[in-house]
Amino acid sequence: MCTLYESIKSLCEQKGVTGGKMCVDLGLSKSLMTDLKSGRKTGINVATAQKIADYFSVSVDRVLGKEKAPTQTGERQVTDDDIKFALFGGKPVTDDQFEEVKRFARYVADNDIHST
Repeated sequence: MCTLYESIKSLCEQKGVTGGKMCVDLGLSKSLMTDLKSGRKTGINVATAQKIADYFSVSVDRVLGKEKAPTQTGERQVTDDDIKFALFGGKPVTDDQFEEVKRFARYVADNDIHST
């Protein structure tokens, strides 16, 4: 699961700015990134999320880590066969078994379930 800190840090890296510079540019507290990284802060308000989204020209969902970054040019798309191989090691898998795995993955994503 991608944390808010990791999501914003990734955007900063893609743009070639530090978290501190982003905060200064947006008029946010310079400690925002440190607070997110340490867990002293676990979220941001809607206005801050929108400022950051506008700064990076991405959606608020991308800032919040709820939307994947676009695939890099030339990066190969992962196929169902790739996923089946990763999960089942090349053993035969029925369509029903694979659908059950996908249903479980959707359940986990929809219910924000993660291991600790």
